[in-house]
Amino acid sequence: MAVEAGTRIIADDQARRILKTIGLKQQNEAEFTLDDIASTVDLVQVQPRMVPAAKPKPKEAEKVAESEEKDESVAGSVWLDALQSVLKRVPVMNAVMKPVRHELVPVENGRIAGANPDKVFFYLAPDDSMRGYRVSRGDVALMVPAQSPVDGAIMLMNYNQHRCLRKIKVLDDRRVLLQSYDREHEAETVDISDIGFIARAVRVTFEL
Repeated sequence: MAVEAGTRIIADDQARRILKTIGLKQQNEAEFTLDDIASTVDLVQVQPRMVPAAKPKPKEAEKVAESEEKDESVAGSVWLDALQSVLKRVPVMNAVMKPVRHELVPVENGRIAGANPDKVFFYLAPDDSMRGYRVSRGDVALMVPAQSPVDGAIMLMNYNQHRCLRKIKVLDDRRVLLQSYDREHEAETVDISDIGFIARAVRVTFEL
């Protein structure tokens, strides 16, 4: 019974004696057909079972999700780092030097208008005192740091406890002419030592 059930295997000589007793001849390996072999094999038992991939446990799933998010954030930071080499978010400052928004500015050879990208900023013109020089209220001027007067430049400065834009004319090594132009041209001669120069305008943009 155990042999019939397939739980016990008999030796070859025993199999030959049984075949001879019941009048069947012994078949060698070449005489067996595929059908003979198939009829003696339980395909259900011998076929390897396909084991589905185990679903991750809740904690494991959270770890996988965190890992994917981390990968995405790393990839995002790489992109940001790459973009910072060609574009810089430059703050737009109001009259009290508080950022009101940011503008993207191209970085060329690691500089913006020849200056350190971390030092430049935009200045939002607070009034029309420079309208005659094509800088009106609401216009945005790109500023680069400058602590000394630049002849012919429009500069941001602290003067008489007031922050303002003025066009500079250097008179000598001690004095400058501060020029403004709203409805009419105005000019004032001032000692350089009385002025706190902040930056000079290199470009002005305005909305149509």
